Amino acid sequence: MKKINGKFKLAVMFLATMGLLTGCAYTAKDLNEQSVLAINWVQTSAEFRAISYQSYNLARMNLDSFLDSYSGSKPVAVVADMDETITDNSAYQAFLVGNDFGYSSKTWGPWIASGQAKAMPGAVEFFNYAKERGVETFYISNTKMAFYEGVEKKLKNLDFPYVDKKHLLLRTETNDKQPRRDIVAKDYEIALLLGDNLNDFLSVFRKKSINVRFAETDKIKEMWGKKFIVFPNPQYGDWEGAIYNGNWGATPAEKDKMRKDHLERWDYQP
Repeated sequence: MKKINGKFKLAVMFLATMGLLTGCAYTAKDLNEQSVLAINWVQTSAEFRAISYQSYNLARMNLDSFLDSYSGSKPVAVVADMDETITDNSAYQAFLVGNDFGYSSKTWGPWIASGQAKAMPGAVEFFNYAKERGVETFYISNTKMAFYEGVEKKLKNLDFPYVDKKHLLLRTETNDKQPRRDIVAKDYEIALLLGDNLNDFLSVFRKKSINVRFAETDKIKEMWGKKFIVFPNPQYGDWEGAIYNGNWGATPAEKDKMRKDHLERWDYQP
């Protein structure tokens, strides 16, 4: 038995050495494992629900304040992102775990069509409250127009108001949302913007470095929690792209290295 164990140990050591020499491939499956705790937080923490309710409570208070002082002639609107702002797609992110691939239209389309996305806590109540107060909602999403029917069906089934081709502005030519925000601003006074990605508010954050995004955020610090309401999304976003310097095509191994290189570590020497 000792001889067998000895041979087994030798074989393990050999395989480990060969892996180090040849460089075992770091795959998308490996990279997806890093998302597990973030998905756990979204799906299992009461804190996530509390922050979502808090954000929508703040949006309601700010909308009331805006309407109480508004004297303009334009009708009032709220502009909202869709994914991870009004709907929770964490089940799709969980689906990627254990698979050797990341996000793609090939799986995103069927996910939307499944109708399994949930409403964010407090979302349906807020947008219907806004409607009661005479405020229209425009949903600006970078989901492609090819998936429009699935998106419309999903939002209607969740009881969101203003779900039609006028108010549901999906991606056509560009993922820059500013042209679509401009369409709304032409005929409406925008009281609030809601999103989980800073590109949902201003285009100055698009394709920028971490330091530039920090600086632009600080420039308008008085806007956060007032006209701009941000929702938590630790699963994905342009913050991740900033870590990769915009190189979304990097290999899983390269992305893993860049993620870890950006960690601020405690330099403890025991």
